[in-house]
Amino acid sequence: MNFETDIFTQFDKKWALLTAGKPGAFNMMTISWGGLGTLWNKPVATVYVRTSRYTHDFMDDNDLFTISFFPEEYKQILGVMGSKSGRDIDKMNDSGLTAKEIAGSVTFEEAEVTLVCKKLFRQELAVENIPAGIAEVAYATDAPHDMYIGEVIEIK
Repeated sequence: MNFETDIFTQFDKKWALLTAGKPGAFNMMTISWGGLGTLWNKPVATVYVRTSRYTHDFMDDNDLFTISFFPEEYKQILGVMGSKSGRDIDKMNDSGLTAKEIAGSVTFEEAEVTLVCKKLFRQELAVENIPAGIAEVAYATDAPHDMYIGEVIEIK
């Protein structure tokens, strides 16, 4: 497996589509917080999902998730995927993206790169352990995040 990128801009500037579930029963959301590295001698990806998000249940209920990166021309679609809930709209039909099965999970034909991840760890981010200035901005009006660490088992 090989994935070369500018690690500090991949999530923050390009964004990504986090997808959890299986073909026929999945949800996706845009993320701009994440990381790539090594943990427990495994290549890993770390993502953060607010407990209030529809995708959170899919992350908890499934062993696999994908992180898909798209060409710049999809940024507007990713903006919608990050601002609308799968509880309220049919994201798949509204997005214009083409879902496809990958290793028992879901990615999209339009993605440039997809990381298939096997969930290794989930941890609630305790707001009281976050510096006050950051917590006040990030959590004043919305639920906290859970951190998910997944072993990258495939890169497509």
